[in-house]
Amino acid sequence: MRELEKTNKKLKSYSHVNKKAFDQFVNFNEQREALLKRKEEVDNGAKKVQELIESLDRQKDEAINRTFRGVSAHFKDVFKELVPNGAGELIMKTSLDEDDEDIDEDLDENEVIRRRQNPSVSKYIGIGIKVRFSNVGENYLMSQLSGGQKSLVAMALIFAIQRCDPAPFYLFDELDQALDSTYRKAVAGLIQRQANSQENPTQFICSTFRPEIVAISDHCYGISHQDKVSNIYQLSKRDALKFIANLMNEEEAVGEVSSLATSKASRGSSLKKRKAIEAPPSEEEAEEEEEIDEEAEDEDEASDGSVTVAA
Repeated sequence: MRELEKTNKKLKSYSHVNKKAFDQFVNFNEQREALLKRKEEVDNGAKKVQELIESLDRQKDEAINRTFRGVSAHFKDVFKELVPNGAGELIMKTSLDEDDEDIDEDLDENEVIRRRQNPSVSKYIGIGIKVRFSNVGENYLMSQLSGGQKSLVAMALIFAIQRCDPAPFYLFDELDQALDSTYRKAVAGLIQRQANSQENPTQFICSTFRPEIVAISDHCYGISHQDKVSNIYQLSKRDALKFIANLMNEEEAVGEVSSLATSKASRGSSLKKRKAIEAPPSEEEAEEEEEIDEEAEDEDEASDGSVTVAA
């Protein structure tokens, strides 16, 4: 009995020990194993997502580079059609030249070539255009071209994109306004060939004041503006060409009158200054000045109003 009592006293000294510790240990250990398994699954999922992102980025870069190469090739062809003796080229500007020193030397030659042929889009810093309008001579950048040459290059780029990704129709507003007759004929011929193409026929709607596009059009419409209201009426090709011819003759006449009035005005102004110092003007000089003022007024009246022809 004494031994039993002594043993019970010893057991009471351990009464503060958690009797559920083992069960809790087993439970927590099972939870830990489940969390580790879940972490492994999440890590594998994140790795697959990262691989998918990298794959999509590569496909995106390759698609952009492939599209640029297609547009660049079409730009060369279109510019050659517009300017037979010239040449044009699209250039993708990248920062690869600046990063040549940073390329890892451990990369093999094929990997370096692949990176140069399909650079990352993040490396792009812009697009440049180099053109020349003769067989010999240096290439020019866009900033070095005249207004008409810039218009021609812009049209070549539009037609190049159209051949790469055709659209059902195009709307141009006086696209040939800044071009001379040679380039206007080339643009009209290109529009006609593209409109009648067997592979990708396209409809072109153009407003113009020049005869070249009207000559190759299928339908012509005149647009008049009176009392703040625009009216559209159909024209035959003959009437449209006649209307444009009359309009061009009027423009030439107005230009001649304007230049004549300017020369007379400058001559009259110098004469007036000289006479103001020497003596008052005579009756003939006063009549000449009145004629100059009347011609200037007539010129202002002739410049009012506008007419548009759509072909």
